[in-house]
Amino acid sequence: MTEPTALRIDFVSDVSCPWCAVGLASLERALDALKDEVRAEIHFQPFELNPQMAPEGEDVGEHIAKKYGMTRAQLAQNQENIRQRGAAVGFIFANQDTRRIYNTFDAHRLLHWAEDSGRQHALKRALLAAYFTDGEDVGDREVLARVAEAVGLDGAEARSMLASDRYAQEVRAQEQFFQRAGIHSVPAIIINRQHLISGGQPPEVFEQALRQVAGG
Repeated sequence: MTEPTALRIDFVSDVSCPWCAVGLASLERALDALKDEVRAEIHFQPFELNPQMAPEGEDVGEHIAKKYGMTRAQLAQNQENIRQRGAAVGFIFANQDTRRIYNTFDAHRLLHWAEDSGRQHALKRALLAAYFTDGEDVGDREVLARVAEAVGLDGAEARSMLASDRYAQEVRAQEQFFQRAGIHSVPAIIINRQHLISGGQPPEVFEQALRQVAGG
């Protein structure tokens, strides 16, 4: 029996990006369908949609109206489209009307800290669910530590790290690296450091691309 092809996947995204949640769930489905053909090592890379966001955050409706010029009706339609796309791949969007946009820099530091633990993927998934499904403040350090604990990471170590400025320079450097590489919207999924898939694509798009790269 042929061994699955090993692939590196850099998943550039933000924990407050709905299409990133859709994209990750779609990618996971594609990888599950290809489990006999592909073995992927996923590295979650930082991208902040709102790097200047204040700690208290901002109402999602006000933020979208200001940033994109959307009306409340357009926002509601957009959220319904995203909700349906999420449901199709098993991701639940809730608390849409009351959600706020938060600063996510600490969340990216936490993910960077978790990279070598073997639990970064579980943490990423849990952070997306905490924000989009449970309506939690993913800029709050206690929330972040609690989510880390829930996926089996050391809560005390997470709190200690978050209270410091550890990994701030590393996260900034990674953000700048991918921006210089031309990544200006997320999710951006980079296979083997050279093949780019942009956006929250359906599973079959990821499946086709992964199979193509693995076979090429």
